[in-house]
Amino acid sequence: MNSMNLKVKPLDMETGRNIVVLHEDDVGELGHFAGDRVKLATPKAELVAIANTTRRMVGRGEIGTFIEVTEALSLKPGDAVSITFAPRPRSVDFIKKKMDGRQLADEEINSIVDDIVAGNLSSTELAAFVVSEYIRGMNLSEIVALTQRMVSSGDKLELDISPVLDVHSIGGVPGNKYALVTVPIVAAAGLVVPKTSSRAITSAAGTADVMEVLANVTLGLEEIKRIVGKVGAVLAWGGAVRLAPADDIIIGAERMLGIDPRCQLLASVMSKKLAVGASHILIDIPTGSGAKVEDLDQAHSLSHEFMELGYMLNVQVEVAITYGGQPVGHAVGPALEAKEALETLRGDGPRSLIEKATSLAGIMLELGGVASRGMGRQMASDILKSGRAYQKMREIIGAQGGNPDVKPDDLPIGDKKEILLAPYGGYVTHIDNQRINLIAHTAGAPRDKGAGIRVILKEGRKVDKDEPLLEIYAEHEAKLDKALAIAKRRSPIRVEGMLLEHLVKKGHVFKGGRETGPPGARA
Repeated sequence: MNSMNLKVKPLDMETGRNIVVLHEDDVGELGHFAGDRVKLATPKAELVAIANTTRRMVGRGEIGTFIEVTEALSLKPGDAVSITFAPRPRSVDFIKKKMDGRQLADEEINSIVDDIVAGNLSSTELAAFVVSEYIRGMNLSEIVALTQRMVSSGDKLELDISPVLDVHSIGGVPGNKYALVTVPIVAAAGLVVPKTSSRAITSAAGTADVMEVLANVTLGLEEIKRIVGKVGAVLAWGGAVRLAPADDIIIGAERMLGIDPRCQLLASVMSKKLAVGASHILIDIPTGSGAKVEDLDQAHSLSHEFMELGYMLNVQVEVAITYGGQPVGHAVGPALEAKEALETLRGDGPRSLIEKATSLAGIMLELGGVASRGMGRQMASDILKSGRAYQKMREIIGAQGGNPDVKPDDLPIGDKKEILLAPYGGYVTHIDNQRINLIAHTAGAPRDKGAGIRVILKEGRKVDKDEPLLEIYAEHEAKLDKALAIAKRRSPIRVEGMLLEHLVKKGHVFKGGRETGPPGARA
């Protein structure tokens, strides 16, 4: 087998994968093609990486190592590494098996997960796995195996406390910042909620994106454990710790493809919850037009899968099916949602957010045994109204390195703003969730924290001609212009009066109040 010793040239770029760059003459000498795998070995460690080629980025006898490889092997400029050809991993054959629609054995799923975590799969192979999940799906036994391997492949939060509660929304609804209200309510009742969240996949802001406006969410495992021990809860980004690390890699591929396979959704949620040691889990399934789950039949089916999966994994899972036909609250986008969450905790939030947050908190209070069945919602509402939840949120923000005294108006909202007006009077009959997300994305959310949308009028509201329907915020003028163009081309808010349509038969002409046929027609 051909081998070669090359000098390291670290490259200051993250790729999300184990990737190196070789001079094309060296690649030819090794007998490789661009995209082939190579094994890098030093006296202390080795790993497999994807090799790309260049004529300018590195010279002959050099190897360019991107940040992931540089850090994994603790490389320094000029270090020598041995390069040999690495065969295609067996897991690629198992991915092909799933593409063919066949069931995978536990050890085959384990192999795929292990290679994902080790960075042994190319971006094409990883995409093939995600697409095969999306098209072919998995049965519950496969999902159990996938979940368990995703948990065991990373670290686990060990808490000497019981019960440990967690909540997760499958998302897909704009403005779904419920966790910033629900978690402090539950923690204020003395229960433990180590909530880790992902960043946005298909929405304009994930829980981690919103919380990051208020405090640091990039916390290590020991920091999370310390904060939970101190204040009873945390709102952290799961990608910062090795809790089910395969999940974060797969989420990256899902984000690029714009898909969220159902089997991976189940495994993703459950693996993250098991990794933080949760014993009691509440799943929120928003349901309605434009949500990930559009009708109650789908919601019930997914609910039963979550509960059955929880039973097979020996944790208690309950499900809340919530209304997801329009945004939760009025704000969509990280800073706007953080502002609305703080306003809600301080006693001045929108009814839809208060209702959702207290309903979910109430179920969790019952799950945790501090409220009797049917009384949790009232207890949650009392905690919110008393200010105890706001005080708990201040403690969480402070423990995570933020300013506990921050006020809603202190949060930096994008200074570029446009208002979409109603073209005529009537009633708001529909809000398009997907279009709201698209406009907020185009305005810059979630990357630009101050970008997003404020929906002024919700479904059922009466509206006059030229009355404001929504406000678009951005940090950059060009992004605002693009977002406004999309909103004007097809408004995400439908306004209708009592007259829905006026139809006239094509070709007929009305004269003097008398209908005549088209030219040449018989009288």
